[in-house]
Amino acid sequence: MNAGIIGLGRYVPEKVVTNFDLEKIMDTSDEWIRTRTGIEERHFAADNQETSDLAVAAAKDAIAKAGITPEEIGLILVATVTQDQTFPSVACMVQEQIGAVNAAAMDQAAACAGFIYSLVTAKQFVESNAYKYVLVVGVEKLSKVINWEDRNTAVLFGDGASAAIVGPVSEGRGILSFELGADGTGGKHLYLTQQDTIAMNGREVFKFAVRQMGESAVNVLDKAGLTKEEVDFLIPHQANIRIMESARERLALPAEKMSKTIHKYGNTSAASIGISLVEELEAGKIKDDDLLVLVGFGGGLTWGAVALRWGK
Repeated sequence: MNAGIIGLGRYVPEKVVTNFDLEKIMDTSDEWIRTRTGIEERHFAADNQETSDLAVAAAKDAIAKAGITPEEIGLILVATVTQDQTFPSVACMVQEQIGAVNAAAMDQAAACAGFIYSLVTAKQFVESNAYKYVLVVGVEKLSKVINWEDRNTAVLFGDGASAAIVGPVSEGRGILSFELGADGTGGKHLYLTQQDTIAMNGREVFKFAVRQMGESAVNVLDKAGLTKEEVDFLIPHQANIRIMESARERLALPAEKMSKTIHKYGNTSAASIGISLVEELEAGKIKDDDLLVLVGFGGGLTWGAVALRWGK
């Protein structure tokens, strides 16, 4: 049995914060942000919107697209590092609100690589026939952990959610190979402080990401017995346009074969790869039997990639 994505959903909050808005509250500029990161605007959740609210909206969208009922879901995996509270988990909150009464539920914390980690976890449960359908949600409300005194990180992040229903797909389709990794010695370069704000050594994270994104993308192709020439589309974690371009160049792909949504949403951490997937599907850029490479990295330090043959 092959496991793949049979339904995708997303949700981004209504509030848009542009670079020009940030110019008014800190020493920065639209030009500085765009040239260094590729970001033009990001979405922030309303004060009365919690991480679980974003997750539920994306989950309902994915369930509808998959054409299944919440009762058919056997497991809910929520990738997030910005839970509503320490416990109960966001996954349990989602379970209650969507009525997935037969599902087990847990959160997974792998930061920006979380969506990949959860996809790969879901694959194991589906292919072992433990659960027919697994709901994977990548969601963050990063606006609540931004350090507004640090202009280097404050401009980067946005809020959002994406969701996927992972289930059985036809032979030759679905998740063909994966790579997951971690390097705890790099945890000091990207972390949440005791004041619950993000701290990052941008130079070290950049070096790590440029190396690891390209390596992981190539590795999953090798594991699947595929070549760079066979890749139809690259969906990288939307963290920084220069990091994303380095991964694209490693695969020798033309610019039009890489998803770029960072200019609209900023870095939404665990939500970004799923949001990008939905955008490209809706734009008609991804078709059945296309070979996709999904790759991300995050705090931990963590990284992950999958080679995915699209279609049911």
